[in-house]
Amino acid sequence: MPWQMPEKMPMDFQAYYQDCRLCPRQCGINRLAGQTGFCGASAQVEISLAMLHQWEELPISGTYGSGTVFFSHCTLRCVFCQNRRISRREAAGRRISAQGLAEIFLQLQAQGAHNINLVTAAHYTPHLLEAIPLARQNGLHIPMLLNTSGYESVETLRLLDGLIDIYLPDFKYYSTYYAEQYSSAADYFDIAHEAITEMLRQTGKQQYDENGLLKRGVIIRHLMLPGLMGDTKQILRHIAEYWGEQVSVSLMRQYTPMDMQAYPEINRRMTGAEYAEAVEYFSALGLSGFLQEGEAAQQSFIPSFR
Repeated sequence: MPWQMPEKMPMDFQAYYQDCRLCPRQCGINRLAGQTGFCGASAQVEISLAMLHQWEELPISGTYGSGTVFFSHCTLRCVFCQNRRISRREAAGRRISAQGLAEIFLQLQAQGAHNINLVTAAHYTPHLLEAIPLARQNGLHIPMLLNTSGYESVETLRLLDGLIDIYLPDFKYYSTYYAEQYSSAADYFDIAHEAITEMLRQTGKQQYDENGLLKRGVIIRHLMLPGLMGDTKQILRHIAEYWGEQVSVSLMRQYTPMDMQAYPEINRRMTGAEYAEAVEYFSALGLSGFLQEGEAAQQSFIPSFR
C-alpha cells in the first residue's frame, strides 16, 4: 500500500525540528535554530557510512548484503556502545540532504542490496519522510528497514507507518537499574515495549520472499551483557508472552568490552556457558530466531567510521 500523509502532519516536515519531541527524551529544543538536545543532533542529517553489510541476520543480509546507512548521534548513551565514534560524535559525519539520502538508497539498491537498513535514524525522521517517498518515486523497490535501539517514541513511529517495511529493534533491558546505569534511560523497558508493540501493529506477522529474505515484519535483538543472565531471561520471557510467534528473536553474544575499566562488572566477554544457558531458556520458551557463534565477539565485526 503506498504511503499517504497522516492527518495533521505539517507539509513542512522540518517543523518537527522546531520543538523537537521526536524521541522519548522530549527535549523540546529548536534544532532549526542550532540548539541540540540529548542526542546532540542538529536539523541537518549526518551520516557516517553507507555500505553493503554482510553481518546482519541471514534474512536481512542475504547473499549480497543489506544496504546499510549509519546515522550520526543517538538518543541513548550506552557505556559499551560499539558505534561510539558516531553516536558520540568522536568521528565527524557527512551532512546530507533528503535528496542526497534518496540517491544513496538508490545507489545501494544498484549495488545489489536486498534492503535499505537505516541504523539509528529516527531522530532524523523529518528527513526520512521526504527521502523515502522520493526514492520510491525514482525506482526504489526493495524493503525499507529501521534498525533501532528500541528507545523510540510511538508518535514518531506512527509518522513512519507505511514507509518502513521491517523493524529491527533492540530490547536491551528489563531492569530499570541496569537501563539507567548503562544507557542513561531508566524508562527504557516501558518505552521499548510500547515501541515494539507499535512496530508490530504496522508490519504484522513476518513475510518472506521465495529466497527466504524478509519482506515485512519485526526481528527483536537482545544483546546479552556479562553477569546479567536474570535480565536476559526476563526479556526473553516477556517477548514470548506478549509477541510470541509474531516475531523472530536474535539472541546476540557479540558484546565486546572497549575501554570499560569504569565498569569492571561488565569488562569481559560472554562465556560459552552463559550463552548456552540463555539458548536453553530461549528454546524452552518456544522462541524462534537467530543465534550467534562465538566469533561474533570481535572488534573486527565493528565497522570503521573513519
